[in-house]
Amino acid sequence: MSDENPGIDAVAPPWIADQSESLLAQRGHAWLLQGPSGLGQYALALSLVRAWLCEHPTAQGACGYCGSCHAIAVRTHADLCVLMPETEMLALGWPLSEKAQTEIDDKKRKPSREIRVEAMRDAVEFSQRTSARGRGKAVLVYPAERMNTITANALLKTLEEPPGDVRFVLASEAAHQLLPTIRSRCLGHSMQWPSETASLSWLQAQGASPADARIWLRASGGRPSDALSLARSGRDAKSWALFPKAMAQGDVSAVQNWAPPDLIDALQKLCHDMMATAMQALPRFFQSADLPKVPAMPPLVQWSKSLMASARTAEHPFNPGLMLESLVSQAQNALNSGR
Repeated sequence: MSDENPGIDAVAPPWIADQSESLLAQRGHAWLLQGPSGLGQYALALSLVRAWLCEHPTAQGACGYCGSCHAIAVRTHADLCVLMPETEMLALGWPLSEKAQTEIDDKKRKPSREIRVEAMRDAVEFSQRTSARGRGKAVLVYPAERMNTITANALLKTLEEPPGDVRFVLASEAAHQLLPTIRSRCLGHSMQWPSETASLSWLQAQGASPADARIWLRASGGRPSDALSLARSGRDAKSWALFPKAMAQGDVSAVQNWAPPDLIDALQKLCHDMMATAMQALPRFFQSADLPKVPAMPPLVQWSKSLMASARTAEHPFNPGLMLESLVSQAQNALNSGR
């Protein structure tokens, strides 16, 4: 599940605010925020650049009211360069370059799922310009692992010899995929896991009921941003408890409105919990009582491999309906074989 879209002006969760204050007290021209999805990398990166560019910053971060903060809120800050895949830019409300927007509008190509080298070259040129507001410049890269080798190398020299008034923050959900030379030129920060109590309180503050907040937090593996995405997905939280046995029964109707990537994510969680239960460990994403009887381990291992293969083409299925049927059929076979 993609990391997060809490809204650019949303109040940061307390664990993000605490990390932001800690990082702002330290010096460094480039940060690498790393950790699994759903922990708030994007929110923390945005909090940092807002504070760096703010006209009236405090030790806690940006003021939220000055012209700089407003410019970031409406995505027009002249001293902020945001580098994301075009799909993420569109999802998070950041404007594309005029050329890229025209190409997409004219159906010449689809939005890129990688950070394009053209955008990186524009960012390098941006870093060499004079600050427009006099507070320096900032470059935000998210998810940083979406840079291919060419794009990463275009960034590398600027990280090695940064202009005096530009700072970088790279946010990643798979930092091991970054070039070692990129990682070595950044100060690293591992994202903190919030406590269950803090996560549940925050989810309820976002509008989730106490019962739904607990279900979705478990479904997300304890990652609050992912839990919020699930809570806002339109699904009934109670259906999560029914999902394992529906898959064991081959009930396609239970997932008929799901997108293939979402179903694969849920099936991988189910497969994980079935394998954990088979090894006498506790499940992570579902309650033990909600799981079907545990099959033999070999079918589960093969199912896990099949799901990983399916995940590679989930964003571009030939026929989404047929893919859902195939995935449910595979789940039914795995969950009912070799007991």
